Amino acid sequence: MPPPVFRFAPSPNGLLHLGHAYSALLNFDRVRETGGRLLLRIEDIDATRCRPEFEAAIYEDLAWLGIAWETPVRRQSERLADYRAALEKLSALGLVYPAFESRAEIAKLVAAREADGPWPRDPDGAPLYPGEANSLPASERSRLIASGAPYALRLDMAAACRQVSGLTWNELGEGPDGERGLVAARPEAWGDVILARKETPTSYHLSVVVDDALQDVTEIVRGQDLFHATSVHRLLQALLGLTEPIYRHHGLIRGTDGRKLSKSDRSTGLRELRAAGISPAAIRTTVGLG
Repeated sequence: MPPPVFRFAPSPNGLLHLGHAYSALLNFDRVRETGGRLLLRIEDIDATRCRPEFEAAIYEDLAWLGIAWETPVRRQSERLADYRAALEKLSALGLVYPAFESRAEIAKLVAAREADGPWPRDPDGAPLYPGEANSLPASERSRLIASGAPYALRLDMAAACRQVSGLTWNELGEGPDGERGLVAARPEAWGDVILARKETPTSYHLSVVVDDALQDVTEIVRGQDLFHATSVHRLLQALLGLTEPIYRHHGLIRGTDGRKLSKSDRSTGLRELRAAGISPAAIRTTVGLG
């Protein structure tokens, strides 16, 4: 039986902080416990925010923590053809449509809908897509695309859920409300999620499931902030015929204000802590792994 495969997948859009250290160390600990393999994936699709110096800092910080990973490292920016193929497969199933509203226009539509009462929001608190682009005639879609209008490619969630139902996942960790074991997926709670944009050929939801399948990842160790997104990931896995990994969501390291750490919080940045003389062993103790 092949060894289990784990992955740590940061974005090089800032410096790593204690929250990243916690997740990376949990993955590395699982690798040592199981005799598994650890992959490092650089999620650098956002070309406007991702920078080479941040990628270099990721390698430096992880090595300082004593974490070892397999090479070569997978960079999403080098794998666009994989995401394009997945998107084309979903399109062939009739599950993808272009939506042309700007963010400001969507905000206005939501405000108009809420004149009649609260508009539904996804598990992250963002309003569900309120537009009607899915009903545009094909000729009008073609005209708008030909005109150069910006657009987002969205998943027709209702149609997708009609094709695949009864999805679950095996949760070895714990959800925000204590969910464990076999968890029922609720992708419909997310509405018509974005799979790609005109200027960005994939989204987090699409690229992460494609990457995990192509890299044969068997156990995903990640923060509870992505627990509910697993419902969308399970749906995409089923639609694309991808393998289903096991999930182990962990609690988040939070700041003194109770909020999830951000890359702008220098007080928890690994580079700053290292410069202050903090040791890797002390980092483990700080995040509760000592």
